[in-house]
Amino acid sequence: MLRRLLPLLILALGVAAFLWLRATRPESPSVTPEERRWRVETLAATLAPQAPVLPLYGEIVAPDLLTVTAPLAGRIAERPVREGQRVAEGERLVAMDDADVLPPLRQAEAEVADREAQVENERVRHASDREALARERELVDNARRQLERTRSLRDRNLASQSDLDTARNELARARVTVAARERAIAEHPARLQSLEAGLARARAALAAARRDAARSRVEAPFDGIVTRIRVAPGDRVAAQSELLSVYPVRGLELRARIPRRHQDELLEALSRGQRLVASDGQGARFALEGLAGEGDPAGTEAILRLVAGGERLRPGSLAAVSLERPRVPESLAVPYSALYGNDALYRMDEANRMQRLAVTLHGDVIRDSERWALVSGEALVDGDRVIVTHLPNAMQGLLVESANEPPEGVDEAREGDPEASS
Repeated sequence: MLRRLLPLLILALGVAAFLWLRATRPESPSVTPEERRWRVETLAATLAPQAPVLPLYGEIVAPDLLTVTAPLAGRIAERPVREGQRVAEGERLVAMDDADVLPPLRQAEAEVADREAQVENERVRHASDREALARERELVDNARRQLERTRSLRDRNLASQSDLDTARNELARARVTVAARERAIAEHPARLQSLEAGLARARAALAAARRDAARSRVEAPFDGIVTRIRVAPGDRVAAQSELLSVYPVRGLELRARIPRRHQDELLEALSRGQRLVASDGQGARFALEGLAGEGDPAGTEAILRLVAGGERLRPGSLAAVSLERPRVPESLAVPYSALYGNDALYRMDEANRMQRLAVTLHGDVIRDSERWALVSGEALVDGDRVIVTHLPNAMQGLLVESANEPPEGVDEAREGDPEASS
């Protein structure tokens, strides 16, 4: 009997011990779940007028590039410059041999002298013809009177028929001489005009020869850089052959394509007299002068004139610049990590919760050699703590804490900890 009751007794004692232990266990404190805080970096908003930049990539050109050509065929006597050399205004660039330049000049001078002598001779001849005409008309009158006397004598049989014929012939010859002299005097204006035309041609040829002689020695018309040298001293060249080129030091331009969506904005700023400047980050600065006269569906080339720096730039090289666009009032520059899409960012409110703000993206600005986004919005105010850490789970009302400030409770712990305060 005892052997049957022993298992039941042990089971009863175990149940009693479990109930006693459960009744006498210590009460565990209740745990209240705490909302997670996301640690983020913030930026204090300071609104001000700022200019977004437009990245451009274009080619350096020299619109005032001067190409020197040979005015006539001949030999190069001197070329004291070299490729890439800087020259001052008035410095000799190239000169042709005088043995090739002077003969055409002397020939032209001789031709002018000959034409001038012919004109003067025609004037002297005309004056002589006028004087001779008066004498020859007197001879005609004398021959006419002689004919009348001879005819009277012939009527009285005091002169022969041959005497009468001789008198007639003398009058006819006198009249022919007068007619020839009158014709020569009448032709004088035409002959003089022809000779003066020839003189004008000779003088024009002389002017061309003097021009070619002057152009055979070329000096730099401005401070510039020599390029495209085609000849060396001793070379023989044909007329109009290219010899070398030179461009002004401060005459370089950058031609870069402007997207169509920015053209109206830039043209309006230029019409207001606003100065828009581009820089390449290496000391070169360009000023926007305007847009090219022709474009294509991809855009139109902007003309940017070099105004400072750029000693290393050369025509034909490529350059990347950032062009300042018109300023945007009450705007804020933020890292691109702060943007959600292109039209929203978040700020931290007084309760340390994320609050979504609608903004307008205007473009890029440069901050410490990095590109930031320039935004503006009616809800943005000075002093806002803009969240710049990009959270994949960002949403309205999400609890966050600023990494720029110590977490809550740290300061209190430090005040109550003597070792921490020491």
